[in-house]
Amino acid sequence: MATETKRDRFVRLAEARTNKIIEMMRLLGNCSSKANYDYTDEDIKKIFAALDKELKNTKNRFLGLDAKEEKFTLN
Repeated sequence: MATETKRDRFVRLAEARTNKIIEMMRLLGNCSSKANYDYTDEDIKKIFAALDKELKNTKNRFLGLDAKEEKFTLN
């Protein structure tokens, strides 16, 4: 039985995790229905600022830079 290379493991995990993130973003998009949810422009700004910040932090990790982990809250 062949062992999985580091490259193979990276491709397998990176694809699965990226697709999971994309699906979660699509689910977040479902919250945009004004017929079902009540939110403010400020809420939207906070959500997308948090997503932008985390995307930048993740990219920095791939570039070998430090990244700070934080939990998101609207409150």
